[in-house]
Amino acid sequence: MDIYKQFASYGIVPVIKIDCIDDAKPLAKALCDGGLPVAEVTFRTACAKEAMQLMYQEYPHMLIGAGTVLTTQQVDEAMEAGAKFIVSPGLNPEVVQYCKQKKICIIPGCATPSDMEKAISLGLDVVKFFPAEANGGIKAIKAMAAPYTQLRFMPTGGIHEENLNDYLNFDKILACGGSWMVKSEYLKCKEFSKIQQLTKEAIQKMLDLKLAHIGMNSEDEQMCEHYSKQLELFTLSDKTSCEKANFVNHIEIMKGLGKGQKGHIGFSTLHIERAIFYLEKRGFTFQMETAQYDEKGKLKLVYANEEVNGFALHLVQR
Repeated sequence: MDIYKQFASYGIVPVIKIDCIDDAKPLAKALCDGGLPVAEVTFRTACAKEAMQLMYQEYPHMLIGAGTVLTTQQVDEAMEAGAKFIVSPGLNPEVVQYCKQKKICIIPGCATPSDMEKAISLGLDVVKFFPAEANGGIKAIKAMAAPYTQLRFMPTGGIHEENLNDYLNFDKILACGGSWMVKSEYLKCKEFSKIQQLTKEAIQKMLDLKLAHIGMNSEDEQMCEHYSKQLELFTLSDKTSCEKANFVNHIEIMKGLGKGQKGHIGFSTLHIERAIFYLEKRGFTFQMETAQYDEKGKLKLVYANEEVNGFALHLVQR
């Protein structure tokens, strides 16, 4: 998978600073077990290179990169350690050109229109917006994205679980860098189980999977009307109708046999393609022939192959 596609699928890139080399392996395990096998290891400590090496050796499937890269020497050290991408706090043309020569992904920090234009002149189409919140946050990114339509952004700095989706809901945002699940105090106290839990919660917060509705199959349109009237009496709700079903409250009553032996359960999400990515990692597969798209060609609904107790499962973009 293209590295930018990997960033977009993960949505979140943990930014970590390792002071103690003994933390490298358990930290990598916590991130992987929490569901985010991706990390930007910053060159802010003496053991950064060794930490990347250990993480890569122990978890070769991880997408590991180097952050706070300021020199071409650090680029070489990062590549020797197994880094797959380079992130810098600012835009250094020498570092960018060196990375392009080495054919390694470089995402330089940009915060002004002048930075954006330099990045474009260097052949880049993805930049880091840093420090994000201090420079105006998502409002500033939207304003600067308007004239630079070819650019996508990976904002970092001041992003946390409460404002994460403010950024990710904008289609020019590739992913967000963040350190809230790997704070220095957690590492200092060896709280790797907490890091794992916070990583899991970050994914849950990003996807925001919620029950949208429950679908019931019925034998025919007559029985659909019968079930609908019963549910209207019980829920004190009026029904609404469409071609294939009636809706009573959050229950969809099919006018015949629909998906699933008994019916279906719909889950809404803020990011349907990311939800597919994460659910596939957990063993689910999806029937892309059932996919429905909106007028802009964006995926809005898709069914899983798997059923739960006779109920089909589907995702819907919220």
